[in-house]
Amino acid sequence: MTRSLILALGADHGGVALKNRLAAALVEAGHEVQDYGTDGTASVDYPDFAQAVCTAVEEKRADLGVLVCGTGIGMSIAANRHSGIRCGLVHDVTTARLTRAHNDANVLALGARIIGEEVALDILRVFINTDFEGGRHERRLAKLYQPTEHTP
Repeated sequence: MTRSLILALGADHGGVALKNRLAAALVEAGHEVQDYGTDGTASVDYPDFAQAVCTAVEEKRADLGVLVCGTGIGMSIAANRHSGIRCGLVHDVTTARLTRAHNDANVLALGARIIGEEVALDILRVFINTDFEGGRHERRLAKLYQPTEHTP
């Protein structure tokens, strides 16, 4: 690890165990973790935790965010509703690398019921250690922030 990061983490009841394991690994690696919950297995609403993590990233209180739910789908949808967030739902290290390198993703979504703990740890390691490549990708990202035209 070349630099210490501040990471905002959040999970619903389906992702709390994996979130806690990822948080421990991040702290062990020398990173700062902001844990936005949840802390138990009682049913909760994933948009609440996505909101907290994404707000921390948008307000630059965290460098990157990590969201975990059962599939990662709900969290990624909720996260991508924020204008300053580019959240990638990732299932392997290749997509973890590419979502950072090509899409400048600032939030990672994981599905605790989809991938195992070791895969999740590998994904996290690659995600936080990959930089945005810029270049041709900057033009594409800029288009995401342009107003869209709707035709009837």
